[in-house]
Amino acid sequence: MGITALEEGRVEFTCTLDESVYNPIGVVHGGLVCTMLDTVAGCAVHTTLPSGVGYTSIELKVNYLRAVHASSGPLTAIGRVVKPGRRVAFAEGEVLDANGRQVATASSSLLVFPLPAS
Repeated sequence: MGITALEEGRVEFTCTLDESVYNPIGVVHGGLVCTMLDTVAGCAVHTTLPSGVGYTSIELKVNYLRAVHASSGPLTAIGRVVKPGRRVAFAEGEVLDANGRQVATASSSLLVFPLPAS
């Protein structure tokens, strides 16, 4: 998975697929798609935070819309900040297949906190 676009409040990652990420029934594991959604939601929030402030997911709701196979092509995950916050931020994400079809969506709540001085 790698970053392909970045701006304040929005990020985009892509992931190339192969059968090593299949689950036992022969489709891309939902955990991979969930990881992409969690990553883009968090990174989108990160773009809105000042230096010395961190975040962590406190809730993630994922909707799987269609099965994904290696032939679905590279996946693109897009994360957007819905509402930045000083204590809790809210973001959404979507994953698209190579044809631009949505395969999953997510909404996320993230705890925002000061990082300890190092």
